[in-house]
Amino acid sequence: MDAQLDDKTLENTLAESLADLVPDTKTVSEDEFVEVVGGALEAVGGTLLFKMCVQNEGEGQHVAAACVGDGGNRQFLLLTLPTGGGALKVETASRSSNPVAGIAAAYAELMDAFQAAA
Repeated sequence: MDAQLDDKTLENTLAESLADLVPDTKTVSEDEFVEVVGGALEAVGGTLLFKMCVQNEGEGQHVAAACVGDGGNRQFLLLTLPTGGGALKVETASRSSNPVAGIAAAYAELMDAFQAAA
């Protein structure tokens, strides 16, 4: 990705690529979530930073943080999918109200520091 996309364009691009990837099952396993997220990130050249399963507003939710681009053009994404099934939600971390969103940039900076030290 050469030019930085605005947040809404990036979210829309990912949403369009997800139509055939979301599992139809009632319960979404971690492996299914990883498969869906992998397909979505492949569509935009993104990199998975981390994934976890959390409780958010009383609902189990798979959450993944990812980044697209590098250096000053790096943007952070949050991908969420209810464990009970439903639509995969993709949003830029800067627009997300999910508490996990704030961790994405800090995690990426930590990984950058580890790579620089290695």
